[in-house]
Amino acid sequence: MSAEVVWEGKYIKVIKDGTWEYVSRARGIQAAVILAVEDGHVLLVEQYRVPLGKRCLELPAGLVGDDEAGESVEASAARELEEETGYRPAKIESLGFFHSSPGMVSEGFTLVRATGLERVTDGGGVDGENITVLRVPVAEIASVVAAKRAEGVAIDVKLLLLLGAGMLAG
Repeated sequence: MSAEVVWEGKYIKVIKDGTWEYVSRARGIQAAVILAVEDGHVLLVEQYRVPLGKRCLELPAGLVGDDEAGESVEASAARELEEETGYRPAKIESLGFFHSSPGMVSEGFTLVRATGLERVTDGGGVDGENITVLRVPVAEIASVVAAKRAEGVAIDVKLLLLLGAGMLAG
């Protein structure tokens, strides 16, 4: 059977392919997720996510090509990092493409590393995003995640990147 677009909006579309139903990004939009670790600290953001109905602790991230067709992943990641956190990177390096939830969405993201960070604004996002910026010592990631979870904050799966080794030691 061929895939059928059941519904399409500005950013996503719902597809039915045989017995499978899944969500895909519309218009070739991609995502970039930013790992910004420097001086033993990592930049995290906390923001309200409508699908979850609550705030979520995440790595900074943003869409590529949602406003400007042809924008590179690196340029988008640098722009999004500065908008969300107030830090401007000297360098953005791609760490590869990953799929976030392959049983439900076709979307993936490019993970990038941002280095040479310079604080240029307070961050916080644009258009009422109300992003809270956290600069967390890498050694305290697990305790910060646990504290946020206890407060009722959702935890993005991509934070496993920072928690992984500690969780395996179990």
